[in-house]
Amino acid sequence: METEKSIKDVESGQLPPYSSDSSNDIGEATPVPASRVGRFIDSFKPSSQFLANYNAVSTGSGYDMESAAKRTATSPLARNLKNRHLQMIAIGGSIGTGLFVNSGKALNSGGPASVLIAFSIIGFMLYNVVHALGELAVLYPVAGSFSTYSTRFIDPAWGFAMGWNYALQWLVVFPLELVAASMTLQYWHSTVPKTVWVTIFWVVVVFINLFGVRGYGEAEFLFSLIKVIAVIGFIILGIILTCGGGPEGGYIGGMYWHHPGAFNHGFKGLCSVFVTAAFSFAGTELVGLAAAETANPRKSLPSAVKQVFWRITLFYIISLTLVGLLVPYTENRLLGGSSSVDATASPFVIAIQNAGIGGLPSVMNAVILVAVLSVGNSSVYGCSRTLASLGDMKFGPKFLAYIDRSGRPLVGIIITLTFGLLCYVVASPKEGDVFNWLLALSGLSSIFTWGSVCLAHILFRRAWKVQGHTLDELVFRSQTGVIGSWLGFILNCLVLVAQFWVAVWPIGGSPNASDFFQAYLAAPIVIVFYIAYKTWFRTTFVKPSEADLVSGRREVDVDAVMEEVRLEREAIAQKNVFYRIYKFWC
Repeated sequence: METEKSIKDVESGQLPPYSSDSSNDIGEATPVPASRVGRFIDSFKPSSQFLANYNAVSTGSGYDMESAAKRTATSPLARNLKNRHLQMIAIGGSIGTGLFVNSGKALNSGGPASVLIAFSIIGFMLYNVVHALGELAVLYPVAGSFSTYSTRFIDPAWGFAMGWNYALQWLVVFPLELVAASMTLQYWHSTVPKTVWVTIFWVVVVFINLFGVRGYGEAEFLFSLIKVIAVIGFIILGIILTCGGGPEGGYIGGMYWHHPGAFNHGFKGLCSVFVTAAFSFAGTELVGLAAAETANPRKSLPSAVKQVFWRITLFYIISLTLVGLLVPYTENRLLGGSSSVDATASPFVIAIQNAGIGGLPSVMNAVILVAVLSVGNSSVYGCSRTLASLGDMKFGPKFLAYIDRSGRPLVGIIITLTFGLLCYVVASPKEGDVFNWLLALSGLSSIFTWGSVCLAHILFRRAWKVQGHTLDELVFRSQTGVIGSWLGFILNCLVLVAQFWVAVWPIGGSPNASDFFQAYLAAPIVIVFYIAYKTWFRTTFVKPSEADLVSGRREVDVDAVMEEVRLEREAIAQKNVFYRIYKFWC
């Protein structure tokens, strides 16, 4: 009876599938140490499922997609993320310096109208992307998420390029964020050396990741809660200040939209804001990556995906509308920051200072520090999980797939944390140059990831239809459907074109190689990865009739699950209109 209960708990997500009391790879029971220290040390040993996957022999010549799909579907990652973790990650996970600080540079480049238009378009694009990702992730909560879907539905070579693109994005972001955190503290004129601060922050992130996915979930829950409260507080304050309720400044209204104006640098100014907007939304897709470690993705993910609409509308569009009303784009302080995390260049801080409110600018800088640490924590999570899936799919050395008995991708975590030691570049006089080039590596990575998610969803729907399935069989369906994925894909392509134009002919400058590659370096890297892998392994595009629609579906009894979903939909349909509207958006 105890064994049957354990199996049911694993299938329902109440326990991680492979814990320290799992059987080893030869079927013998693994003894559990009596002491707490012994159990802690024992948790770092390889899980039995990792050993089984590691020792499995692939069949056939070339790339063995079937074996790769099975390995990602049976990844022994711990399923410890709860519903509240996913909800808060979805609402506040990607709120960071892109919104709090870099929006100031965007305001200066394009004006308030350009900021509003660009963020609205990118927000609409992300709404389509996240719903497409949600549909795939609920059905296939597998390790690797984006690269796995690209491999399974587009082309293994593209999956290889997307996997390494995403891993490199977070790999370079981690030391970047540690450096950024030390820079943020300079707002208070700290006399403590930056090397001391980056060491402290690095140790904090190491400590969080010792607790595995549960540590990440709890930390992000707290970080996101702080960011959400800060943005809501600013929105309330911003409305009061716009109406003239501040200590200084009087009624503002739409004054700055008339003078100096709504736009700056015309259409090129608008195009330059697209990139800042895309950077600000980076990390939104982490909800999909977390599906493989969620206790019950069928219940948690749909609600988390729907929360993205509120984050886009409430936290980005409304707050940036107020910023555009409170700060003119001619404000010199918008370009006065020493880095992309300097709070003195934050339009949120400037708006508060212009109103003559003391103390709050320091509070906002503290929020920016929390946002930076949040992104640093997320970078370790995103990179380590992606590296593990690359090992599972044989897109990298097999040891990358190492997952211990606590469900931690240990090798991926160690590699990411080790690369984070680049943060000691803060002691170098070339700190700014290194910072900019590391940023260049991650600049466009999210655009490629989001476009690939949309394309994978389009091809998945085609394969689903070709192989005789109906949409009623999908547990969660994208609200925007295939049309939304096409719109998302096209918009991602247009952002790449717009960024290319601005990279070649920058605003207020002439074409030069340095500026171009700092703005567009991620694109040639992705292309080289794709062409090299496709040439070497001779991969082909996946035919809809041959796409794997089975591996990775967590539900054991699909018919029973579909009956449960049908009953849930019927119950919602019988409720009043307000409840139905609530369930549609939440």
